[in-house]
Amino acid sequence: MKKPMRTRPLSLALIVCLIGLARLAAAAQLVDPLTQPGWQHFYNNEFDAAVADFQKEIATRPDDPEAWDHLAQAVLYREMDRNGALESQLVSGTNPFLRRAKFNVSPQVRTEFLVSIQKAITLAEAELARNPKDTHALYAMSVAHGLRANYLFLVEKAWIDALHDATASPKYSTRLLEADPTFIDANIVQGLHNYIVGSLPFYMRMFGFLDGFKGDRELGLRQLQLVAEKGVLSKYDARILLAAIYRRDRRSQEAIPLLKGLTEQFPRNYLFRLEQVQMYSDVGNKAAALAILADVERMRREGQPGYKQLSQEKLSYIRGNLLFWYEDLAGAVTNLREATAHAEQLDLATAQLAWFRLGQTLDLMNRHTEAVPAYREAAQIAVQSDIGAEAKNYISNPYHRKLTHRSGPG
Repeated sequence: MKKPMRTRPLSLALIVCLIGLARLAAAAQLVDPLTQPGWQHFYNNEFDAAVADFQKEIATRPDDPEAWDHLAQAVLYREMDRNGALESQLVSGTNPFLRRAKFNVSPQVRTEFLVSIQKAITLAEAELARNPKDTHALYAMSVAHGLRANYLFLVEKAWIDALHDATASPKYSTRLLEADPTFIDANIVQGLHNYIVGSLPFYMRMFGFLDGFKGDRELGLRQLQLVAEKGVLSKYDARILLAAIYRRDRRSQEAIPLLKGLTEQFPRNYLFRLEQVQMYSDVGNKAAALAILADVERMRREGQPGYKQLSQEKLSYIRGNLLFWYEDLAGAVTNLREATAHAEQLDLATAQLAWFRLGQTLDLMNRHTEAVPAYREAAQIAVQSDIGAEAKNYISNPYHRKLTHRSGPG
């Protein structure tokens, strides 16, 4: 049976979330970012090492705004990874940032990020004052505003400030393309902006911050595809974004080749394999999904680089969630109980979802008395989140879903 897709209309908040993911990296010359150790670590989710490498880069190029952008991005993504934000798309099946409370960062991390971003903006503004068409500075400004938008939304929950930065980012990339139309990589921000705004309900497009920009979904996809195929600096980001968009548009089959390629390119990044689990589930290929998950578990047991830090509880949650959608309720309960037995090993987002899904599964088995404590646990983890509110509702109103009593693809 094909796993139901739970998607939502793209919202204003999603503009912030996704633009922050569009990194325009490296120096002005078109050099594959993987020639730099910092980006090799970054794409393999080795963020501590990436931060250290980018700090060394700043030491050698302290007046380069892009070097400061690099450090800021690594610092932000390290915190996103620690809070489970990078994989919440996989475990929830919805946009993670719209379903979670903000996460906290230490004062030191906050300072490191904001100082780095401001340094990038200050240096880039100085360059633009000398030459308004300086592509290097325009590039850095687009990145800095996109990253700060992501931070303001995720960490500070400063909605208005985040939206201002989110719309400033594509304005700088527009200026960059006007200065150099052959700069293919700059299309990643334009494509993302076109796709997202073109996906908004009509009434949202009337907001003043869009300045009359209507967006164009199909043009946006073509722009992202262009960067994915012919870009240099941002081709990996474009492929990651396309995979997420294809899933959201119920085109998961098209995302699978992208994810396979990313897995080969970045073998230590387990998220690309786990996302394949989800994509195969979406298209109804339960066997392929379970086979990849079993391979990930094997790599974890063997202690392979990038996999040994994965907790068994997280993998149990992922299998339990998959079996839940395939109506293997007994198997789902077994795995979800394994995940929640040591929920402290999970990031808060996954822990909440594990308790929540356990409650839903028990409800489908007509075991509501057992489901109530699971819902209470889910609600307590993040009371203000959407899932927390939904869990509280199911305590008095049991969850129901029409079962088809079928197992496997079909």
